[in-house]
Amino acid sequence: MDTLSPEIALPWLRAYPADIAWDMPLPPSTMVEVFEASVARFGARPCLDFMGRRWRYAEVGALVARAAAGFRRLGAGPGTRIGLCLPNGPHYVIAFFAALRCGATVVNFNPLYVAAELSAQARDSGTEIMVAPDLAPILDRVLGLLAEEGPVRQVIACPFAATLPFPKSLLFRLLKRRATGRIPRGDPRVLRWDRLLQGGPMPLPMPRPEDVAVLQYTGGTTGTPKGAMLTHANLAANCRQVAAWSPQCRPGEERMLAVLPFFHVFALTSVLGTAILDGAELVMLPRFEPASLIAALRRRRPTVFHGVPTLLKAVIDHGATREDLASVTICISGGAPLPLEIKRAFEVRSGCRVVEGYGLTEASPVCFCNPLEGLQKDGTIGLPLPGVRAEIRSLDDPQRPLPPGERGELCIAGPHVMAGYWNRPAETATVIGPDGVLHTGDVGIMDEDGFVTLVDRIKDLILCSGYNVYPRVIEEALYTHPDVVAATVVGQPDAYRGESPAAFVQLQPGSTVTAEALRAHLQDRLSAIEMPKLIEIREELPRTAIGKLSKKELKAELRQRGAAA
Repeated sequence: MDTLSPEIALPWLRAYPADIAWDMPLPPSTMVEVFEASVARFGARPCLDFMGRRWRYAEVGALVARAAAGFRRLGAGPGTRIGLCLPNGPHYVIAFFAALRCGATVVNFNPLYVAAELSAQARDSGTEIMVAPDLAPILDRVLGLLAEEGPVRQVIACPFAATLPFPKSLLFRLLKRRATGRIPRGDPRVLRWDRLLQGGPMPLPMPRPEDVAVLQYTGGTTGTPKGAMLTHANLAANCRQVAAWSPQCRPGEERMLAVLPFFHVFALTSVLGTAILDGAELVMLPRFEPASLIAALRRRRPTVFHGVPTLLKAVIDHGATREDLASVTICISGGAPLPLEIKRAFEVRSGCRVVEGYGLTEASPVCFCNPLEGLQKDGTIGLPLPGVRAEIRSLDDPQRPLPPGERGELCIAGPHVMAGYWNRPAETATVIGPDGVLHTGDVGIMDEDGFVTLVDRIKDLILCSGYNVYPRVIEEALYTHPDVVAATVVGQPDAYRGESPAAFVQLQPGSTVTAEALRAHLQDRLSAIEMPKLIEIREELPRTAIGKLSKKELKAELRQRGAAA
């Protein structure tokens, strides 16, 4: 991509925000350097707020140093994989930076994984140490890994109640005893968190920018999860790219709402990493509960809110008022396409401009975003972040760039692009070309100002009688119906057309809208080839950990139906 002429390669410079330099320097650094610089600069400032209990940056820095030494005494260091199976909370933040500080690689595990999923990822990654809360059944599933012939040799159990403020901690111990898992006594393979911190800090070598900081497993919405190797340099660069997109942020003064799970790459960088870089206070929730979220909005008045479309809609549907959201000045939506109806409804309720961004695990993840001020184009993912080179390439010839206005695959290069998939060189070669360009698998169009509109994913294209049908077009049309809460479209086998669109829809509670009524609603919005052959109304649709609609379960269901037929 570097051989292209600037006129072809950089059309976004025409519309780039005046106060952001696309060519800003992004020298290689480590996430440890990012963290320790903020501890030194913002030591007296609040760093973490968890359900009302708060820690300053200096306090978190001291705890990270002790935990890093504790990991080191357990034999962890360069080449060691430490698994974090934790909800949002102080244990996650401290364990994450401590693992990196001792030179290890973090492997994120979804606490909702069943035993088989935990085991498969632990084996694939070679995870030796697991950190988990003392919450049943999470702790029980993690302890089960010790009984297997797998790589896990040590479990660190973190007491959830100990992180809560008084009297919440006391009430949790009294009223939630059944929610607390049993920590085995006398088993040297199981260590309590407070024991990890005993012994004090010790000198530790600094990791290198090129070292793998995180093995981040892809969501698996369309296939088998793979571990993306994200280096320190990848993550540190992306934190700086995201932070640069918000020049109005005041270092050391912002409060970041952290309800998206840190084990997901979107929150890992754009929430946790960027907040630490900017010296912001993380207002953390262990999971999304409408009442707890609204209480956090009222109690700490967060100024920055990064979310996914389903979260933004849930905030509106569960009664958050203009007063509740008045403190929010920056709101970025990612993780999934942002329907215009949700964007506009949240803006009306909050008075805050909502901008859509785009990223993928293989790019640490954030690559594009609409400007927070100035020109913004609804329905697009915006412009490339600083240091991100992007172009649309031909679907027939992946090396041939296309001019503005033509549809093709979105391809990306930059300092945030992963080193490759863990132990999968062949699959790495299918997405990262010899020129170092990441092929995203997303089909889009770049306009003359560099704004990109995504049409669909290459693998999600539905081929109907030789025509390309794009599920997102159908989904956007469904969202124009006021009773549609969520919609996802996949291809189903069709004896005549090869494939035909199948739509699965979730409606507002109490809605009496039928599939026939939805079909009538779509008549003037879709062509005959795009009209879903099947429309099914469901109480719930399958989702990933961050609430992103997942297609793989629906595709598998349709395949099973076809086989049975």
